[in-house]
Amino acid sequence: MNIALIAHDKKKDDLVQFVTAYQPIFSKHSLFATGTTGLRISEATGLEVTRFQSGPLGGDQQIGAMIARNKMDAVFFFRDPLTSQPHEPDVTALVRLCDVYSIPLATNMGSAELLIRGMEEGLLEWRNINKRDEELDGE
Repeated sequence: MNIALIAHDKKKDDLVQFVTAYQPIFSKHSLFATGTTGLRISEATGLEVTRFQSGPLGGDQQIGAMIARNKMDAVFFFRDPLTSQPHEPDVTALVRLCDVYSIPLATNMGSAELLIRGMEEGLLEWRNINKRDEELDGE
């Protein structure tokens, strides 16, 4: 599965701790992240992370483009709801794309815990079925 990892500045430590705690699960998947978040996760865990631009410089939009092309299976986006973000329209667009394309989205530690446990149990297998159906339709 392709997994996006994004965190606002005040939530980066939380996401790094979360990925570190669940490193055995994340290691089985392809990881994508916005700039600094991806670097910090890679340095802390040794996991391979494909890094995009930072969020304000277009990283959120790059991940959104993957979602729109059905190339992203889950998003862990630890948002800071108490700090105004200069790229808030991009954040809103990314959340909207997850809803439009039915991509599981965790925006805090509680929902992330449920999502990662569901992934571990194979409860997102419908994403693979969806991708296979799309590939068959394209042939």
